[in-house]
Amino acid sequence: MVQVDDDDGDARGWCVVVGNYCHDVLFRDGAAVGETLGGAAAFVSNVLDALLSPSPARYVAKVGPDFAHSVPRSRLLSSPSPTTLFHAHFHSRHHDRRLLRRVRACDPIFPSDLPDARFSLGLAVGVAGEILPETLECIVGACDVTFVDVQGLIRSFDPADGAVGLVPLRATPFFRLLPRIALLKASSEEAPFVGVEEARRRCCVVVTEGENGCRIYTREGELRVPPFPAVQVDPTGAGDSFLGGLAAGLMWGLPVPDAALLGNFCGALTVGQIGIPKFDPALLQNVKQLLEGRKSQQKLPRRLAADTRLTWTTTRITILCESLFFELLSSTELTFSELKQSQDNFSYF
Repeated sequence: MVQVDDDDGDARGWCVVVGNYCHDVLFRDGAAVGETLGGAAAFVSNVLDALLSPSPARYVAKVGPDFAHSVPRSRLLSSPSPTTLFHAHFHSRHHDRRLLRRVRACDPIFPSDLPDARFSLGLAVGVAGEILPETLECIVGACDVTFVDVQGLIRSFDPADGAVGLVPLRATPFFRLLPRIALLKASSEEAPFVGVEEARRRCCVVVTEGENGCRIYTREGELRVPPFPAVQVDPTGAGDSFLGGLAAGLMWGLPVPDAALLGNFCGALTVGQIGIPKFDPALLQNVKQLLEGRKSQQKLPRRLAADTRLTWTTTRITILCESLFFELLSSTELTFSELKQSQDNFSYF
């Protein structure tokens, strides 16, 4: 039986984040160079904690008795099995290439582990197969809007050495849930296994493209959101931080392009550090002020304001439309320019 350690009080909340915390060991050229807290939920929570005060999220994450990091106990479910462990292998000459192995896996997250409550937003961010199809279906049913990181749905694990592979989303039992998902996040490596052209007819798809930013796909159109420059030290968690930034931006009430821009910013900060990044509070406050300033200056045509609901308060991310994307494109580029100017005062880039 799983012991639940949770003293958060009122179960009704804005957001629930589901996915196990992990131990990550990083190897470069065959030598271990660091051991850090890992798991998409850890990177997402780090961003939400930094951008939202207090964080409106509740967490469902399993760890074993060997869990070695300081995390609020209210976020964890105690399991008798060991904490999920990944080994990430990098080579000095190929910073963008990573061989990932799952050395061991903690127990999966079952529907009975989820809070008996409704939430405005659900983030399903598994990394090691811990989110079962029936669990994702319960998350979707309990949340007004659900964002899903596809890595938790399409990863396969070699039974011999734990090497991480990918399988087509259509071949998984998760595929049937796409019409009930608001947003599906994938990396450029994962995108061919998603089948973006097919998936975009069922939900909004965001593909992160590293140094090229990201692309947002819907049934009606697509939009490229520009990147931030960064010196890559460790790419682990960049996509997770992006998703946390995107969610936080929508909670601020930003339109989707600007929220995705904030996600790109968080991802850029993440790759410049090993493990869970540390964010400069002053930098984040400047970013928030700039983006919220742009939001207050944007005046949508009345028809679009009535027909499309792209702000967090309406929580209808699924009805993004091409006309609104291109209406906001010029203002998104301007926001990007303003944010880039603020970077000169900081050492991250």
